[in-house]
Amino acid sequence: MGNRRENLKQAIFLMGQKAIVIEVVSALYESEPVGLKTQPDFYNIALKAATDLNADELLTAVQSIELDMGRIKAEKWGPRIIDIDILFYGSKIIKSKKLIVPHPEMTKRLFVLKPLVEIAPDFSHPATGLTAADMIRNGSFTEKVDCLGEFR
Repeated sequence: MGNRRENLKQAIFLMGQKAIVIEVVSALYESEPVGLKTQPDFYNIALKAATDLNADELLTAVQSIELDMGRIKAEKWGPRIIDIDILFYGSKIIKSKKLIVPHPEMTKRLFVLKPLVEIAPDFSHPATGLTAADMIRNGSFTEKVDCLGEFR
């Protein structure tokens, strides 16, 4: 919702305020919505970051950024100002009531995997051993995902 590019820039800025150091940013991708199709296309990027926050603290930090930016969870897969997902937390596998890492839906989402190939081409999923490129080759995707070029 709103100025999609500026929303992403604002989220990155706010991460810096929460002890999350951005190391690499992918290109910008535009993708068709998954689930609720009657909404505008989404902008997506992937980030590689470093932090001293533990996984629960990181989740709290990114959720507070979403709230600070005005995110309202009205309907599943509905339009939103920002959506920040934790795909990986190093090579850890985390399953708690609040957080599941690696992100359980990432292997089904081309808009996640394409930018992930850019920022971490050799990183292997800790449960499957597959890289993002492997997941793309093995997957079956229906959504349209376009690279819009370098994210600035």
